Amino acid sequence: MPPNTEFRQRGPLEMNDTVMTKPQFDRTVEDLGNIVELGHVNVTVPDQSKAIAFYLMGLGLTRDPYLMAGLENMWVNVGRGQFHLPTRNPPQVVRGTTGLVVPDLEALLHRLEYAKKFLEGTQFSYRQVGNVVETTCPWGNRIRVHGPEPEKFGSLRLGMPYVEFDVPSGTRLDKIAQFYTEILGGIAGVANDDKGPYAWASTSADSKVIYRETSRELPPYDGHHIQITLADFSGPHKKLLERGLIAEESDQHQYRFIDLVDVDTNQPLFQIEHETRSMRHPMFNRTFVNRNPDMNNRNFVPGYEVGVWALA
Repeated sequence: MPPNTEFRQRGPLEMNDTVMTKPQFDRTVEDLGNIVELGHVNVTVPDQSKAIAFYLMGLGLTRDPYLMAGLENMWVNVGRGQFHLPTRNPPQVVRGTTGLVVPDLEALLHRLEYAKKFLEGTQFSYRQVGNVVETTCPWGNRIRVHGPEPEKFGSLRLGMPYVEFDVPSGTRLDKIAQFYTEILGGIAGVANDDKGPYAWASTSADSKVIYRETSRELPPYDGHHIQITLADFSGPHKKLLERGLIAEESDQHQYRFIDLVDVDTNQPLFQIEHETRSMRHPMFNRTFVNRNPDMNNRNFVPGYEVGVWALA
């Protein structure tokens, strides 16, 4: 202790003391629930060349350089998520819309216009509607592309913030949310926006799945799927198994289920296969390579060829 140093114990607040206001935080905003990753959307495609023209040339996404590098499948990176596109006929079509964020919508429009000549005779289309670009893949999958919007998507600059499924009119949206909370241990609820009510479930810090009623007649379920990762892997498995809902015991790190059910009656609400992985899965949290699609051999600048998935 330095010499001649005095310590005084503070007593009760006096009239001339300054009262410091402690910051207040909503800690629930930080909660993820049990679902920690929306890993990929999987649809079959009959023609890899047209898939390249749409997903890589048009959308400006990046083919996974490490896995599925042949002609039988293509994995396409979107920030920290993916599309999986195995080669198979007939093509699969998500009954709904996949939402993406890309850095620059104007550049996206230029790329889609250029890709159009490679996609003639297909269902490919695109149009700008307000501050989004609505596009359709060669086989009918709807993809809604946003620019970075911090108030909606946080720091996301490149990624897949949601998959929105169309469900038949009259579907109990609250029961879909209840399935995610009580069976999967997730965070979910029902909300409203300018399109009406919808059920939602958080699938990571950056993503969610959405279920919205539609009056359109929906096609039969064709087997497309999404992949999620759970922190508590065995708890939901036990609940699904007790209800007879496990569709596949894939391996030590993965299982699948298809039916979302009413928790009280076990009656089906909607079908969408969930490829369900544990956090011990060898591919969990692996590194994804994303390119800067505006960089080419004519304007190349070292250090700018890498795409950044989040805003600084």
